[in-house]
Amino acid sequence: MNGKLPLLTAKELIKILNKFEFHVIRQKGSHIYLKHQDGRCTVVLLHTAEK
Repeated sequence: MNGKLPLLTAKELIKILNKFEFHVIRQKGSHIYLKHQDGRCTVVLLHTAEK
């Protein structure tokens, strides 16, 4: 393995996070906020080219 991570679009990343039970709680501009039921949160930046 070359040690590089795969490139993912924001939509692909959100789909993966949904499988780990993170759910979109809100969106403000290009920032999508996701939360897990145990309290963990994360933010994914959605670039305008992907909308």
